[in-house]
Amino acid sequence: MDYVPDDNCRYKDVDYWDERYKTESSYDWLGSFFKFQHLMEEHIKKEDSILILGCGNSSMSGDMYSAGYHSITNIDYSSVCISTMSARHSNCPGMTWHEMDIRQLSFSDESFDVILEKATLDAIMVEDKSPWQVSPQTACFIHKALTEISRCLKPGGRFISVTFANPFFRKRLYAQPEYGWSIRTYSYGEGFEYFVYVMTKGEELSPEDAALGKNLKEATESSPVTLLTTQNETAEEFLSTIDV
Repeated sequence: MDYVPDDNCRYKDVDYWDERYKTESSYDWLGSFFKFQHLMEEHIKKEDSILILGCGNSSMSGDMYSAGYHSITNIDYSSVCISTMSARHSNCPGMTWHEMDIRQLSFSDESFDVILEKATLDAIMVEDKSPWQVSPQTACFIHKALTEISRCLKPGGRFISVTFANPFFRKRLYAQPEYGWSIRTYSYGEGFEYFVYVMTKGEELSPEDAALGKNLKEATESSPVTLLTTQNETAEEFLSTIDV
């Protein structure tokens, strides 16, 4: 079955994912967990409570469990995905699965040591056509998600974002003082470079990152219709940049 939709806007449509998950066994955007495991080991302790956003049918949760991370909560807005993955990993005590929207996390404040997303935010942004702009609707979606992520992180907790978007575009989106975290950037991959952003709650932004966030905010206020994009690819190029 061909899972590439006719229009990239379908990546934001839960019906598309429900149908896809009925027949697709597994798919790993940006490569498997083992490609960036060395970076995760620097920032995630085996005893940490972990929330994975937009888990999909990726092997990442199972691979992390096998690597010794046993307190993993997974969410996705596809009920088909959650049902399938819950059954697949029923023999993993401490691993839970929940149907949920990342803009409305039904967890208490300061619930997790680590919140992790891999290509979930990228998929949300693929509908925007210009490499320099993202729609106000998408910008609002991302802001709501980041606000919820910050709320659910414990002091000293880490939000880890794995993406193909390079720092020139993505860091300014994360570098807003209201989220209350610092940012560190890493990369992995051969042939095509992917990026890992680690935001630590309770640490201050560096002066350089704070300036990036301020510049974005000023641009947004002066031009409310548009927002500088958070990725360096056009929507049509999204799938072609994914190394699976």
